[in-house]
Amino acid sequence: YAALLVVLVPGLLAFVFGFFAFRSRIKGVYFSIITQALTFAFMLLFFRNDTGFGGNNGFTDFKRILGYPIATSETRMALFMITGATLILTLLFARGIVASKLGRVLTAIRDAESRVMFSGYNPVHYKLFIWTVSAVICGIAGALYVPQVGIINPSEMSPANSIEIAIWVAVGGRGSLVGAILGAGLVNGAKSVLTVAFPEYWLFFLGALFILVTLFLPRGVVGALGQLREHLRERKLGRTAPRSAV
Repeated sequence: YAALLVVLVPGLLAFVFGFFAFRSRIKGVYFSIITQALTFAFMLLFFRNDTGFGGNNGFTDFKRILGYPIATSETRMALFMITGATLILTLLFARGIVASKLGRVLTAIRDAESRVMFSGYNPVHYKLFIWTVSAVICGIAGALYVPQVGIINPSEMSPANSIEIAIWVAVGGRGSLVGAILGAGLVNGAKSVLTVAFPEYWLFFLGALFILVTLFLPRGVVGALGQLREHLRERKLGRTAPRSAV
């Protein structure tokens, strides 16, 4: 029952919100502002003790999952392996969407939505579908996150987390599925180190990182590695190319 709700609740909420938002042709920065405002409103709602969600403390004291104690090393390793497998399956699923006709239409909507409409496609259906799918993936990620951390409270819905996710993508590389995973690993690895060594400077470092990546690595780490590989390939071809006869 709980596993079913993990998929249905975020999917249904995203579908209802996206249906009205996309039909109203809200997009760009306005869509970002509305989604952030909606998340902030839910955060304030869940902070209230009379909602039954634990107020400021949220849900704590998770001890068992499917009858197995969470604190044991075997259960933690199993959860870690399930999380890794889910990440790989999600990556393959997303790759399948990108490589399909649906992915090509979504890319066209991103680059030139008006031209897609003139070609006879209705962007509302495509955007609503991918928006709902992304919400379901986020729900699954949250269900895997809570048992491993042992606590969940409304502060996880703060806009700062959304900004941090955007930084993951910017650091790893926008327009790349692997880049999002790489950026998440790099940023969270730095977070684990800096919040212990220099906790008061972490947010400043995060902001500076986003600015530096935007200015000097617009395509992120994956883009930089691709440019380096292309540069080395060109140098190699230049060395091995035969000299023309004079």
